[in-house]
Amino acid sequence: MGKGLALTRGVPAELNRDIVSHRLDVSPVSSIIYAQHSEELCLLPDFCISSDGAVQSILLISKKPIEALKDDKIILTAKSATSHCLLKIILRRGYGAAPSYSIRSIAPDEPVPKDATASLFIGDDALWLYHHPPASLYCYDLGAEWKTLTGKKMVYAVWVATKAFATESPVLLQLVYDRIRHAFAKGIANKDAAIASVLAETPFTRRQLADYLGSVIRWELTDDFLDGLHTFYALARELDLIDCVPPLKMAAVRK
Repeated sequence: MGKGLALTRGVPAELNRDIVSHRLDVSPVSSIIYAQHSEELCLLPDFCISSDGAVQSILLISKKPIEALKDDKIILTAKSATSHCLLKIILRRGYGAAPSYSIRSIAPDEPVPKDATASLFIGDDALWLYHHPPASLYCYDLGAEWKTLTGKKMVYAVWVATKAFATESPVLLQLVYDRIRHAFAKGIANKDAAIASVLAETPFTRRQLADYLGSVIRWELTDDFLDGLHTFYALARELDLIDCVPPLKMAAVRK
């Protein structure tokens, strides 16, 4: 990426862990992680992973209709954190449910284990189930459920820097921000090539990826998405899922 900088790859849970433990200086993280560690982190402006309604890649798969869930057992994927809070908000505020939750590995070929009533999937597993809904099970898109509950857009991930890195290395932070912004601009301008580059590594069709990456997922952290993010934090605080509603503090970078 540049002199003195190194790139690393990981699933959301790994990136969340590494930014909090200061093994990373800048990273995309689950949006709830910023709320839990806002005293140590600042947001990079402009970038996020979000949707305005259905998201396709965060699904609740259930043996019962969602309105029938009460104190049932729900399995949560171990791959993310924001989706856990999002589901708890939707079930409590939208349906008055208070299930018991358990975090463990789950797979699309057995989406709801025998000892549970429902399971939460994210990422490729969820996207696969979205396009291949299991017979006799109910599938709920949490982006759509959030929109119904609040009328707001939903931000699932944000780009953050540690405040220590932002304070001690502002020149490097500006470099990283510029590189991320350039990568987004290049990807958007060359959408077909970007989709082709990942097509061989996924079980999805070009059309499915074009719809997901080109229309469903939104990348810009505009004021209306920030409003949705604030609402998410406010509802999470009401359910004691976070200690406080954090200020949305932006890193001091030039756009």
